[in-house]
Amino acid sequence: MKHIALFCLIFLTFSISLSAQNKYTVKGVVSDSVEHVKLRNTSVSVLNAKDSTLVTFTRTGEDGSFNIGGLHPGNFIVLLAYPDYADYVDKFSLDSAKQNFNLGNIHLQLKSRLLHEVIIKGSAAQMKIKGDTTEFNAAAYVTQPNAKVEDLLKQLPGIQVDKDGKITAQGQQVNKVLVDGEEFFGDDPTLVTKNIRADMVDKVQLYDKKSDQAAFTGIDDGKKEKTLNIKLKADKKNGMFGKAEVGDGTENIYQAQALFNAFKAKQKLSVYGTLGNNGKTGLGWEDNQKYGSGNAIQSDDSGVIFFFGGNGDDLDSFDGRYNGQGLPTARTGGVHYDTKWNDDKESLNTNYKIGSLTVDGSNNNITQNNLPDTILKSTSNENFHKYMFRQKLDVTYNVKLDTSSNLKIAVDGTSKHSNTIEGFTGTEFRNDTLINKSNRNITNDVDQKIFNASAFYTHKFKKPRRTFSFNIAEAYNQSEAKGYLKSQVYFYKSTDTTGTKPDTVDQYKTNNLKNSALTTNLTYSEPLSKTLAITFNYGLGINNAVADRQSFDKSVSGKYDMLNDTFSSDYKLNSISNQGGAIFNFKKGKTIINFGTKVADVNLKQQSEGFASSTLNRDFTDWMPQASFQYRFSQQKSFNINYNGRTTLPTIDQLQPIQNNNDQLNIVEGNPNLKPSFTNNFNMWYNSFKVVSNEYIYLSANYSYTTNPIVSDITYAPNGGSISQYANLPGKQTSNFNFWGNYGQKIEKLDVNVNVGFNGNGNTYYNMVNDVLNRTQSYTFNPRLGINKYKEKKIELYLYGGPTYTISRSSLQPNTNNNGTGFNADGGFTIYLPGKFQIGSNSSYEYSPKTASFGTDFSKTIINASIVKTFLKNDNLKFTIWGNDLLNQNVGFSRTANSNMIVQNSYTTIKRYVMFTIDYEFTKMAGGAPKK
Repeated sequence: MKHIALFCLIFLTFSISLSAQNKYTVKGVVSDSVEHVKLRNTSVSVLNAKDSTLVTFTRTGEDGSFNIGGLHPGNFIVLLAYPDYADYVDKFSLDSAKQNFNLGNIHLQLKSRLLHEVIIKGSAAQMKIKGDTTEFNAAAYVTQPNAKVEDLLKQLPGIQVDKDGKITAQGQQVNKVLVDGEEFFGDDPTLVTKNIRADMVDKVQLYDKKSDQAAFTGIDDGKKEKTLNIKLKADKKNGMFGKAEVGDGTENIYQAQALFNAFKAKQKLSVYGTLGNNGKTGLGWEDNQKYGSGNAIQSDDSGVIFFFGGNGDDLDSFDGRYNGQGLPTARTGGVHYDTKWNDDKESLNTNYKIGSLTVDGSNNNITQNNLPDTILKSTSNENFHKYMFRQKLDVTYNVKLDTSSNLKIAVDGTSKHSNTIEGFTGTEFRNDTLINKSNRNITNDVDQKIFNASAFYTHKFKKPRRTFSFNIAEAYNQSEAKGYLKSQVYFYKSTDTTGTKPDTVDQYKTNNLKNSALTTNLTYSEPLSKTLAITFNYGLGINNAVADRQSFDKSVSGKYDMLNDTFSSDYKLNSISNQGGAIFNFKKGKTIINFGTKVADVNLKQQSEGFASSTLNRDFTDWMPQASFQYRFSQQKSFNINYNGRTTLPTIDQLQPIQNNNDQLNIVEGNPNLKPSFTNNFNMWYNSFKVVSNEYIYLSANYSYTTNPIVSDITYAPNGGSISQYANLPGKQTSNFNFWGNYGQKIEKLDVNVNVGFNGNGNTYYNMVNDVLNRTQSYTFNPRLGINKYKEKKIELYLYGGPTYTISRSSLQPNTNNNGTGFNADGGFTIYLPGKFQIGSNSSYEYSPKTASFGTDFSKTIINASIVKTFLKNDNLKFTIWGNDLLNQNVGFSRTANSNMIVQNSYTTIKRYVMFTIDYEFTKMAGGAPKK
């Protein structure tokens, strides 16, 4: 009886407790906002208001009603979601005085009728995290009339846009910006960010874009690119818009650009043209050459060996990019067209771009070479003229063959012509004693053709998660270069420099490089259970490369017809790779785990023809292990960590047994006996966003180390000249790391967004100097504080800055202290005045301290300012007076550490000028002009 009584007492206590808990409830009825149809099966989530974690979940009944009990006293968020309707979010509180909360009739609105996606008491939620994608809601951010996507991006947490339009997101540079998931003029982000209006944007998605095969199978293949996708509003996809701008300024500075867009349903047509020499237009062409475009060899995750990299010629060449050094003149134009038809079963995306870039300028380098017993210091002055003309056409066709099969075909071709003229003078000292002087002149003309084609087929079987895919790609690259090298070096054995005869080089050089790569990859996925699947893959790669480099000395006849064997080589490098592997995929609830490995058998044939002909056949086994872990705490919080390992083979430049005397004082020689290195790479990132407080945290970190690394083995002569050869360094590991963190929150009382960031990077490298092992360590740490404020038609304000602490040391000179603390800051404002006037300014400050190697510090303050007057009803005609670098302090400056060398570089760049511009924009959408 005692036990029965005890049981009854416990049961009664539990019932009372349960009854008390059930007293705390929330209920409501969900329906369409216009038709008032009850929306059954609507998802209803209750979240903790403090951290947005999920408390409970249910769905509405047949009558659209819900009633959730079992809650406890506290502050909550209710989130309602239904397909094709905007999410609804509201806050409520429960306590002893109010145990039941009735939301009443909740009217959801179709997204097609609503410009805001998430309703929180009339405002939109800023951000969502969907798997690997961070999605920003454009409606939650204030943008000024006629603002561009670039202006919107500046307000998004974790994203920074510099004065030149370069985008950094979560610590990584963004090189690709899509529009509605489609390529838009290829790899030129500024054509999107500087020209599409911010008020046309519905969502901005940030993610690491994977290869097509990785996106289909869900298995990471190591190919990722930080990408932004600009999703347009439904009512902004029908109509025309564009802009035209022309400007003229002092110092012969000018710019002009025009852009026309016609969007109609599922078709987009865009045409643009730019012209300018102020470094702000036509410079964003990031020429994605894909595989087969140069001369490096790397083991891809498919087991295929690729050759890729620079132009691969001995003489200096121009890659067609403007990096801030020199004075540029850019002319570019292009056409983009994409469309869908046949009920969206077929789509076409094509881009054509044409342009030229000319850069003229000068560089001054001060270099310190650390040797075991002494230090060499040198100065070098360079004047250069660089020119490139290029055009590119790409076409991508997608077809949905049936309900379970798709085919994607992509083709692109690029044609380039570049010309480089460079002149150098230099001196080198040992312990303040002059040991050599030099001068050299280089001219180089390069013609390059690039072609890529691929086909990707996917099929999903009736059984869930059983899939098949096949990818085949061909890449071809041909480069023909010819030019002259004229160099003189005066070597001194004492302080007496009179009567010294120079060592002279006068050569005509030709470089004919060809590379073709055929790659295939087949995958098959099979579910083993409800939570576990396995993906098998097989890949075949065939790669053939030829590097025919010839140097001719001048004969007594005055012609360059004497072949120089030392600096000439006809080299062939062929590889065949067979690769297979298996990757397991575990997915349950909020957890996703991938793990497995791939292995490749690689046959490498190295063949040197000509006077010193030889053939070397080698076989390597490449391992490619990988593992990843992802956990989603909630829709606003996730954690990821992954690992991958890969083999890297030597590049063709490192293997080819030829001396490169492009710089007579620093000759580089290949080593055909190099062996592969192996790199282990670890990545981690964490994202968290709180809906109610608009508070976010981003954390990311990367660490990698390489075993059996390929390093430089340098031998210095007493007079300062050096010969460097590549060599493996067994038993040592090179490494590098970087981390990035950012915390932000809006201070409601001040209506100001505040963020605190911290980033750092570092590396450890080795090389041999005069048979002595040198270890170089370099670290940089940079905390930052930022604030920004945006109020429509009133003010824009931002300020970011923080100290930078740099550590740099070499084991050859351990007592040399090159550590120092610098500072960087950026800021700007725009104030909107009566009479449609605006005044604004942006500025930057940079300080680098003096060090033991460089005895002077460096600082510069750049201030730009503008006065703007807008006209017409929608402010779409704009007159601007722009003042660039008002203090005239824009001097190019950088310091870098590489192996046993520390280099300080100063260079010419665009300085003070004043420009007047006229800018006209037009927008004619299907529904009429947008309201301001």
